[in-house]
Amino acid sequence: MEEMENYVLQAQGLTKHYGDLTAVADLTLEVRPGEIFGFLGPNGAGKTTSINMICGLLKPDAGRVLVHGEVLDGGTAAVRARVGMCPQEIILWPRLTCIEQLQFIGEMYNIPAREARKRGAELLEMLGLSEKADKLARTLSGGMQRRLNLAMALVHDPDIVVLDEAEAGLDPQSRVLVREFIQALAQTKTVILTTHNMDEADRVADRVAIIDHGKLLVLDTPENLKQRVGAGDVVELAIEGGLDAQSAAELLTAQFENINVEAADHTLIVRALGIVRLLAGILDCLEGAGVETGEVRLRENTLEDVFIQLTGRRLRE
Repeated sequence: MEEMENYVLQAQGLTKHYGDLTAVADLTLEVRPGEIFGFLGPNGAGKTTSINMICGLLKPDAGRVLVHGEVLDGGTAAVRARVGMCPQEIILWPRLTCIEQLQFIGEMYNIPAREARKRGAELLEMLGLSEKADKLARTLSGGMQRRLNLAMALVHDPDIVVLDEAEAGLDPQSRVLVREFIQALAQTKTVILTTHNMDEADRVADRVAIIDHGKLLVLDTPENLKQRVGAGDVVELAIEGGLDAQSAAELLTAQFENINVEAADHTLIVRALGIVRLLAGILDCLEGAGVETGEVRLRENTLEDVFIQLTGRRLRE
């Protein structure tokens, strides 16, 4: 076997076609032990298809996945069991209680019933579901069901945990609980987190890969990616009339030195050092050209700025 760097998981040239559509094209990346790896992109970018191949649930048309240097697809059950998956869709057996769901999953991985039940009870406690242990899973709220699905992905104690849109549909309280649980989980496991929420990834991920149209665009730490966009704070200006956003961006670029202006939908994104001092002059310039501005928002660089720079559009378009 070829010499491997210290990676727990490697995707090498993963490709998947659905007819004429290329859902994932030559995806290559490595995940390190104990990191939270953010796998980011808009809905329909190919994240879930990639994750299903990485977990061994979907056979790639080309490429392979290695877990601790061993091939996943066609590998042993022990290799496949090192990866736990919490899918985007909630999957439950409606006639089983919460603890029975966890015991059943554990036994599917050849864990003795008593041990699976004990492990399940511990996970329910960690995820704030102890009081629901003997309740039918179908009676839980959507947020609680998602937390239960997360426990089901962990009951067999995998090395790598893959969470597909883990915070989707959660209420604010559940979102905070799950986020804290993910951060605690990374102390003993490797976590791969897919999301289209760049802010979520910025808060928890050690490194992020941004994917769009099935292709990997960049892979780095959040801080390094944000530094690529440029120095300075950001002002977002809503354009509500007069010139279109692109024409307004060209106007400001011609009038002001050392600023970066991008147009996205009906918004100007203006980045510069000391942007607050320039703001009055920017507004006066736009007003003089007949541009009607709306909301003005000052913020720091975000991962969504990286996505806009890479693709020329906002993440959620």
